[in-house]
Amino acid sequence: MKSDKVLDAKGLACPMPIVRTKKAINELEAGQILEIHATDKGAKNDLAAWAQSGGHELLTDVEEDGVLKFWIKKG
Repeated sequence: MKSDKVLDAKGLACPMPIVRTKKAINELEAGQILEIHATDKGAKNDLAAWAQSGGHELLTDVEEDGVLKFWIKKG
């Protein structure tokens, strides 16, 4: 999936993936897509809830070799 920006949050523990995601998405325009790579298993629920509460859309997420990848469309 095409993304406008990639955030590497691998190795970060909660709540840092959310903190970094919030900062990165603020740099994007509405409709642009942020791709996040994280290794914290809690990030899956955290990012889904954060995206919904912030008016953003979690397009999809996958796990590849222990890395969780998320694509969030800025609302």
